[in-house]
Amino acid sequence: MGWLFLVVAGGLEVGWAASLKYSDGFSRAVPLACAALAMIASISLLGLATRTIPIGTAYAVWTGIGIVGTAVFGAIAWNESCNLMRLICIGLIIAGAIGLKLGAH
Repeated sequence: MGWLFLVVAGGLEVGWAASLKYSDGFSRAVPLACAALAMIASISLLGLATRTIPIGTAYAVWTGIGIVGTAVFGAIAWNESCNLMRLICIGLIIAGAIGLKLGAH
């Protein structure tokens, strides 16, 4: 169950990052409120995940999901750069998260 909590928490990281972008520099209340709620839910689920997953692994995977998900979302939703270097770095983040999961006890 811990890994499920962690994956959902990582997805919420993407949600709050996107909501911050849509808040237009904190000037739009609804996206800002969505970001705040997603942050609270994400951190809460991260906390639940750490009941069964070591904190170092959980935190690294959580941020990795957020980083990769936000980069992919940005490329799709806002046409942000998707060059070879970014793709390589995203691949390295994914490889690191997989390695941490495989090494978790």
